[in-house]
Amino acid sequence: MGHWIDISQPLHNGMAHWPGDEAFSFNLSATREETGSVNIGQLSTSIHIGTHVDAPFHFIEDGKKTNELDINLYIGRAKLIDLSGEERITTALLDQFPLQNVKRLLIKTSSEPKPKHFPTRVPVISEDVPLYLKKCGVELIGVDFPSVDELDSKALPIHHKLHQHNIHILENIVVHDIVQGDYELIALPLRIEGGDGSPVRAVIRKLEGGGA
Repeated sequence: MGHWIDISQPLHNGMAHWPGDEAFSFNLSATREETGSVNIGQLSTSIHIGTHVDAPFHFIEDGKKTNELDINLYIGRAKLIDLSGEERITTALLDQFPLQNVKRLLIKTSSEPKPKHFPTRVPVISEDVPLYLKKCGVELIGVDFPSVDELDSKALPIHHKLHQHNIHILENIVVHDIVQGDYELIALPLRIEGGDGSPVRAVIRKLEGGGA
């Protein structure tokens, strides 16, 4: 197998965040000079910062919370497909790829990440896609943009349809320079009790014979 590749956004002050959400902030609350022994960091942020998972509780009042998610879902074989430049993700596009029995599907749409700029639009996922993915066996979808729904959506139809078909959500992966193929994925959420999601350190490793 190949080496591990980091597909998560670096977390840093000034990075893009959801409008209205708390921005990411890291600072030293105490320095080694002040304590005599150690630096002590402090951070505050929205849970939905950078590369992150959505727990169902994010959009459903009685949905599973972050600490209730099955961690096995976020570790294992994944397929990355390249839909670069597409403005709409449709079943017709997905039908061009061998997705049967793919449990974890990662979708690449961008060739130029802009971590300091929140996008004004994202690719639109057609409303029949969740059912199509369910029939393929998909249980986790990962995308390289901040929401599986349109940015101004309040109803969040794709979030809800994915949940109805037991498909979990990973957003803001960084795969612009990675070729499509089969990989091993690790994208573990933090064990946040009562959480509605979690930032993740997402990494992938090419599987033997997993080329484009």
